[in-house]
Amino acid sequence: VTISNKKITVNGEIAPGPDYKLYLTSEFTQHEDEFLPIKDRAKYIAEVKSFENFVIDIPSNVDVNKYNTVVIWCESFKEFITAAQYR
Repeated sequence: VTISNKKITVNGEIAPGPDYKLYLTSEFTQHEDEFLPIKDRAKYIAEVKSFENFVIDIPSNVDVNKYNTVVIWCESFKEFITAAQYR
């Protein structure tokens, strides 16, 4: 994962699935039991529409320096997909 002030780039693959969402969090999580308690504090960034080597625009009102982790979450099944700590 590469983060800039304008884009999040994921180099690699994630398993395909429905309703994937990308969030930024200030705490590293590795499982839905860890993510669910902090989800209301997580910053929703965008829907994930691709599963390999993708780029997502960061909304201009989001300060990536306030967070340290990217989380991909399946909203439909309330399943943790993956996370990457960037700071």
